[in-house]
Amino acid sequence: MDCLGVTSHLSLPLPHDCTMGRIFEKRKHKIFARMDKMAKAFTKVGREIAIAVKQGGPDPDTNSRLRQAIANAKGVNMPKDNVERAIKKATSDQTDFSTVMYEGYALGGIALMVECATDNTNRTVANIRSHFSRWGGSLGSSGSVEYLFEHKGEFIVKQEKTDEETFTLEVIDAGAEDVELQEGQFYITTSFEDFGRMQKKLEEMGAEVVSAKTEYNPMNTTRLDMESSKKVMRLIEAIEEDDDVQAVHHNMEVTEEVMASLD
Repeated sequence: MDCLGVTSHLSLPLPHDCTMGRIFEKRKHKIFARMDKMAKAFTKVGREIAIAVKQGGPDPDTNSRLRQAIANAKGVNMPKDNVERAIKKATSDQTDFSTVMYEGYALGGIALMVECATDNTNRTVANIRSHFSRWGGSLGSSGSVEYLFEHKGEFIVKQEKTDEETFTLEVIDAGAEDVELQEGQFYITTSFEDFGRMQKKLEEMGAEVVSAKTEYNPMNTTRLDMESSKKVMRLIEAIEEDDDVQAVHHNMEVTEEVMASLD
């Protein structure tokens, strides 16, 4: 029986509307997943903005953390009106978000660091602990896995008409540890201590910053078998979907085969 409710043994071409309907059904879950991912990205950036405003006020000219949050909002294509509403809301809203880091181990001894921005730490820690337990991991104490990571600053900057060699030399002088040019964008890595210095330098250069963030990069990675890797990735995905979570860092080696198996 075809999608019009007609039973046939002939290989006749389906009406255009019917064919398009099937195509949409196949793609619908991907479209909705992409929309959901965008909404979550907006939520995370909104909290970055709220924290920045609470700490340094609503004027990006005098609040470097807010300038960073606005740059990150542009990086995820958050509309300007949304950014302005988030700043206005944070100025008047009494909700106070705090940043919290949770650490733990996933299946196979994989270390995870979970960055959160929350207005209720009791709710957040309960949710994070539940995710770990469900997927065979365990929440640890502060400092239990942090020593396995390096705290770094990472910037993505549009190249535009900037000369690669000149730009690279300038940011190295400002503390860049690594600079790569890929598909019209510079990827800059700094030490955590040089993050603010680099941010100031890029502003002075008039560079268009697509993203500015701090990362916990593993000093070594661990490779698991396919089944264990998939379970760890499911844990990471579950944690990332939590509204209180800003970022998840881990030391598992993620192969192309593992990523392909999750599609």
